[in-house]
Amino acid sequence: MPAQTSRNAPAAGTGAPTAVPACAYPSARTASLGGDGLRADARRNRERIIEAARETFSAQGVDAPLSAVARRAGVGMATLYRRFPTRAALVEAAFAEQLSVCASAFEEALADPDPGRGLYVLLEKVCTTQVTDRGFGSAFMTRFPDALDLGQERALAEEGLRRLVQRAREAGQLRDDFDPADITLLLLAHAGLAGQPRDTALAASRRLLAYLFQAFRSEEWGPLPPPAPLTLTEVGAAG
Repeated sequence: MPAQTSRNAPAAGTGAPTAVPACAYPSARTASLGGDGLRADARRNRERIIEAARETFSAQGVDAPLSAVARRAGVGMATLYRRFPTRAALVEAAFAEQLSVCASAFEEALADPDPGRGLYVLLEKVCTTQVTDRGFGSAFMTRFPDALDLGQERALAEEGLRRLVQRAREAGQLRDDFDPADITLLLLAHAGLAGQPRDTALAASRRLLAYLFQAFRSEEWGPLPPPAPLTLTEVGAAG
């Protein structure tokens, strides 16, 4: 970068002013930029778009019109596309935080010394997300495999569930014939609640999970039929 002459007095013993890089003096432009290199107004627009996308996708799913996101954010389509040139880029920005929360939930469940409780608390969080945040469920399961490296995230989730189920079975907290695919079966049965009003969906979600989890623990009625060949991908496809 070209040097800019300092306006400071020359250092003692020299006959010429010290050359100082221009970036050492914050100009009016750099002062208005944040750490991400965006002007303050551009950064506010970006944050509004992300918040609007999260709300719109949660209410309508990730296939909601981007024009609805722009209207909710109070920006034009040109501004939206300037910040997020593709739908996948917007999905990635909107749900990065949720993905982090999801990963933490798995870690907490695996760290719980009570395997059955760890699994139940995880399922409670997943089911709550499924009925209150439709967009993240769709994005995580199938719709945008290139965003957030979701193929890898799904594989990690499958492995995490397998380990949780194994621990709970070994502790005698799940019936011996319980299969990890039964988690997907639960989520598929649960997915229909997503279209209900929020309060109704949450109350029904808690009750359905409690019913099913009790069945998961009891062998009173004999063995189950063989498990269906289901993975987490089917949950997104059903949405």
